[in-house]
Amino acid sequence: MTRRRPFRSRRVAMRATAATVLSVTLAGAGCDAEVDPSGASPGPGGSRPAGRDAERARGDLSGLRVAAESPGAGYSRKKFGVRWKDTDHNGCDQRNDVLARDLRQVRRQGDCVVLGGRLKDPYSGKDITFAKSDAAEVQIDHVYPLALAWRMGASRWKAGRREQFANDHANLLAVWGKPNRQKSDSGPGEWKPQQGFQCAYAIKYVAVATEYGLPVTRDDQGALKGFLARC
Repeated sequence: MTRRRPFRSRRVAMRATAATVLSVTLAGAGCDAEVDPSGASPGPGGSRPAGRDAERARGDLSGLRVAAESPGAGYSRKKFGVRWKDTDHNGCDQRNDVLARDLRQVRRQGDCVVLGGRLKDPYSGKDITFAKSDAAEVQIDHVYPLALAWRMGASRWKAGRREQFANDHANLLAVWGKPNRQKSDSGPGEWKPQQGFQCAYAIKYVAVATEYGLPVTRDDQGALKGFLARC
């Protein structure tokens, strides 16, 4: 990566950007964006973040190092630490945090456990009912996949940084299980969400890559440029 800023200060900026990406929705089919202060997940075909976020993403993308993937030897999910660890210390695990953020009509047990709700899946546009009894229907995706991050340089990180990356709200998104399984550990050059979410997806992907100093492949760079052109 050609530009670096202190890790903690960059995290503050990225969290603000990611919150904007998640909270901006399009009013009808027009181009006037409205901000939803609840931070609800963007609707299908109508997700268009503010222009300044797209412009920032284009600039950040141009500064990301382009590199080929390494073979990925030694990867395992355990290398990224405790799954859904409460790294923000709010008393709730990261999975329930993200469900509460991205679902509508949320039903809870106590302060943390999400029992049910509705998800407008950003990857497919499908409206999904979430119930804890069938938790796999709605999954929490890493926008920049863990295995891909490992192949792109996270294998050299300290364990604590990998755990922070795996549990960072800015890199987590509640999605329908089917497209999440299709996406797996692919980057944007191999897999893409529905057209209406491509701009928001690219902004999030670039923000995460920039924050953690992760490079992109040549194919991923090209795909991200195309997605940002839709903003």
